[in-house]
Amino acid sequence: NLDGWTGLDGSPARWQVRDGYFEVVARTGDIQTKQTFGDVQLHIEWAAPAEVVGSSQGRGNSGVYLMGRYEIQVLDSYNNKTYYNGQCGAFYGYNAPLVNACRKPGEWQQYDIVFHRPVVSGTKKEPGSFTVFQNGILIQDHIPIPVESTVAAPNQELLSKGPLFLQNHGNPVRYRNIWVRPL
Repeated sequence: NLDGWTGLDGSPARWQVRDGYFEVVARTGDIQTKQTFGDVQLHIEWAAPAEVVGSSQGRGNSGVYLMGRYEIQVLDSYNNKTYYNGQCGAFYGYNAPLVNACRKPGEWQQYDIVFHRPVVSGTKKEPGSFTVFQNGILIQDHIPIPVESTVAAPNQELLSKGPLFLQNHGNPVRYRNIWVRPL
């Protein structure tokens, strides 16, 4: 259910819930968890639409954001070409996955993510990292999260926690079996 989720403005999450999963509904916005997290292990299962419509970024597009800002791309990349750091499993805009591990459209897929947040405090700067398995295959291997990309102003401290955020890109992507273990 969506009891632990809200819209980004704090309103109730308006995605559709049925048969043990919830699904992106067009024009209902992104959703985020009420609970916030820092360093975590995340398991999440998702499925792109079974009917193939569109190409490149217009096909099964969504995203899983850690701390509300660091995205692992959700995309139907099964026989679907797009730019290298925007394909399924990419640390979006920064790093392409090691391999395309996508199953056929409509099939359930899983991400197992180990996330360590970046730390900026005064002059101390430590990059965070992602390790991601898709369907049991390593696709991101301890990829650094550039500190420079996360700080808006010099000497600004980052939050220690933020929500898990799921993107509504207008494609009816489904999610289920989500669990988070703080590290």
